Formats: sequence, C-alpha cells, structure tokens
Amino acid sequence: MTTSTATLPQADRVETSLLTVADRCDSCGSQAYVRVEFPVGELSLCGHHFNKSEQRLRDLAVTVVDERYKLEPPSRKLDENASSVF
Repeated sequence: MTTSTATLPQADRVETSLLTVADRCDSCGSQAYVRVEFPVGELSLCGHHFNKSEQRLRDLAVTVVDERYKLEPPSRKLDENASSVF
C-alpha cells in the first residue's frame, strides 16, 4: 500500500513564531504584522508594505508569517434583547 502526502509550498507553511509589538516594519518603522523569510535573511513588514508586493514576496520566500488578521476589528455582536437606536 502506498501513501501519498501533499506538500505545501514553503511560503504557505504555518509558522509558530509570533510577531510582537516590538517587531517593526523594515520599510517604515510601523508595527510589523508579516515576517518574510528568505534563504538568506528576512524582512519584517507592516500590512501596507506587504500588500504592495505580496505576490512577489511569496514567490521568493521560504516562509511567511502573516498576522494581518490582527488588523481586523473585533466583530461586534448585538445582544438579541438590546434595542438599537439610529
């Protein structure tokens, strides 16, 4: 019996290392939400600067740690019993 496993491209693998507020964008100094690791070196980028070149960076990257989901506002759930005032 043979077993086949699909291998994700390096840039799509999930990393366990997390970015902190101390990680800064190498382009502008804002908080970094993405770390792109290359065969030699790495870049930390804010969401804006990663978005500008995302496809090219993913093509060249060994791994990408993407935490841009942290930029999404928390979902607001209305209490079913609460009334809305508009």
